Amino acid sequence: MKLPAFRDLIIFENEDYIVVNKPPFLSTLEDRSFNATNLLTLARQYYADAQACHRLDKETSGCLAIAKNPEAYRHLSMQFENRQVQKVYHAVAWGSHEFDNFLVDRAIQPGLKGVAKLAYKGKPAQTYFTTLEKFGRHTLVECKPVTGRMHQIRLHLAYLKASIVQDELYGGEPLFLSSLKRKFNLAKDTEEQPVIKRFALHSYKLGFSLMNEEPVLVTAEYPKDFDVLLKLLRKNG
Repeated sequence: MKLPAFRDLIIFENEDYIVVNKPPFLSTLEDRSFNATNLLTLARQYYADAQACHRLDKETSGCLAIAKNPEAYRHLSMQFENRQVQKVYHAVAWGSHEFDNFLVDRAIQPGLKGVAKLAYKGKPAQTYFTTLEKFGRHTLVECKPVTGRMHQIRLHLAYLKASIVQDELYGGEPLFLSSLKRKFNLAKDTEEQPVIKRFALHSYKLGFSLMNEEPVLVTAEYPKDFDVLLKLLRKNG
């Protein structure tokens, strides 16, 4: 994977914070894979004291906040803890759904090997869902998590029978162009690849208070793969 220049990822910066549009397939912090580059390493090459204030799953793209100093890190960490950060995600889900600020309130228990599950004895988790756009067999959904549990949006959408496209861990099948286009012909002896090679989840907006308590709301454009997926769905439904 060709690494982006960190400077090109920045969508907001002041003396205390950097917000980047994280590309998919880049871990926030070090992961178990040997020598894998992560976003924090890139951030520290740009600014030595950089500290990630939260995490996004490796496959999730979009807004990620980084603090430039310990005071800024504490300031934003407290906002996350007190649920004062505005988080808006967009997901492409299987099925045709009509959600209008629909609340899912289901506890989540992190499991072994990076898989979480809904469990009565888990930690409280709430997410609001709103339909943004409907296609034939898919829906673009706005997701507003109140809490920040492991795989929360993915699990809550699966609970609504609206698993995210390509999220095979939680029931979301891959999407192939041949299922959208009637006259789709694959070249001989080639295997068809999914339209998107990761689960279709993007951290679209992030809002928080700066050190002077001034509010900021940052929006991250869709990456190319998410954009292509939506264009194909709009065209072929």
